[in-house]
Amino acid sequence: MSGIREIEGSFDGGTRRFGIVASRFNGRLVELLVDGAVDCLQRHGVEESAITIVRVPGAWEIPYALGQLAAAGDFDALVALGVVIRGETPHFDYVCGGAASGIAEVSHEHRLPIGFGLLTCDTSGQAAERCGGKAGNKGWEAALAALEMADLGARLRS
Repeated sequence: MSGIREIEGSFDGGTRRFGIVASRFNGRLVELLVDGAVDCLQRHGVEESAITIVRVPGAWEIPYALGQLAAAGDFDALVALGVVIRGETPHFDYVCGGAASGIAEVSHEHRLPIGFGLLTCDTSGQAAERCGGKAGNKGWEAALAALEMADLGARLRS
């Protein structure tokens, strides 16, 4: 196995720029995700001036804003943050499916890593657990994935 070349990304964000798109719907919870994402990026060397946060009304609008940021070409990676909580109608399924598909489409179309921090939970309690409770902070985790993938992408291109 010593002859096998292995490539993986690191978590050094010192020279990289990141965009975060965050939904205002379920804002109290999303703000915890944003705080986690920003904390993660800064702890890994990303300067405050290298982070841009864009606010959108809800999860449905996240892909549009990601697409605009990706098209601008100013970012090494993006992070999508939102919280959708199941209600009594199928609306949840359409919003979650459309947002997730849209996020993936932007990443593929622009060849740009996007950390996926869109929570799709059955209850507000489940969401709270994932915004800094027992299940950790998924905003932090999405930012960490974006950091690693930005570096991996640079390594694969070189």
